[in-house]
Amino acid sequence: MPQRQRYNHDLTQEAALTINSMTAYARSQDQDGQGSWVWEVKSVNGKGLELRTRLPPGYDQLDLPVREQLQKKFRRGSLSASLSLAPGAESAAILINEAVLTRYIALAQRCQDLDPDLAPARIDGLLALRGVLETADSATDPNDREKRGKNILASLETALEALASMRAAEGRRLTQVLEAQLAEIHALVQRAESSAALDPQAIKDRLRQQIQALLETVPAIAEDRLAQEAALLVQKADVREELDRLKAHLEAARDMLASKEAVGRRLDFLCQEFNREANTLCSKAADVSLTRIGMDLKAVIEQFREQVQNIE
Repeated sequence: MPQRQRYNHDLTQEAALTINSMTAYARSQDQDGQGSWVWEVKSVNGKGLELRTRLPPGYDQLDLPVREQLQKKFRRGSLSASLSLAPGAESAAILINEAVLTRYIALAQRCQDLDPDLAPARIDGLLALRGVLETADSATDPNDREKRGKNILASLETALEALASMRAAEGRRLTQVLEAQLAEIHALVQRAESSAALDPQAIKDRLRQQIQALLETVPAIAEDRLAQEAALLVQKADVREELDRLKAHLEAARDMLASKEAVGRRLDFLCQEFNREANTLCSKAADVSLTRIGMDLKAVIEQFREQVQNIE
């Protein structure tokens, strides 16, 4: 029986209960009497779950079970699983599939008959064509092939456990970065709330100046029209709603980071809401200091969004 390195299943359980990154790499190696094999599995960012497999000739029957294993382990990311084989000393014999070679030779001769200027086919080129050369492994008993296939899939599970562990470890690092960025957003919201531009007396003085400028421009403005204009000025100067929504978004983001679910997409959507409120804050700001706070908010929110793109 092949000897496989065993990973603690707590690692896989831990990976399922934390924020996971979508970027990781792992490999596993194993062998039996027929030779050795290596699995390489890679994971990068993806909008959904995208699966790619690369299997040696003669092992296409493993494609479906490989995909099923990937789907059971992961919910999001672009994943690829690659299997490479190396024959052992007992199975190093090379066989020529004469039927396939004969067809290639006939096809090459036909091409040369159509175009005499073509160079004749070379033996090294013919032997390199798919299906011409077979190893002793490809001619083994079906029962042996089935048993070997199960061993190969079992070693893939080892690689996937390692990949899940790496995604979880990177996720823990990302969580720390995201929490620090949320703390920075919270500090900026607090600065905006305590800004002199939001002081009631400052708002009144600014409103009085704007009304005076309006009266100088249109001396005969009606009182009801003046009241409407004043109400619009007050509404434009008031950014408390935006700040309240930013605080609500902060609470939602922290809840998501503490969640035991895949929250990458939800956090990505929340970033759009963060950015919308920051943009409105900047457009409403009638004070340079408040505008700067809004610009700083937008910068941190963009940094937060970039990190969120890596989360499952």
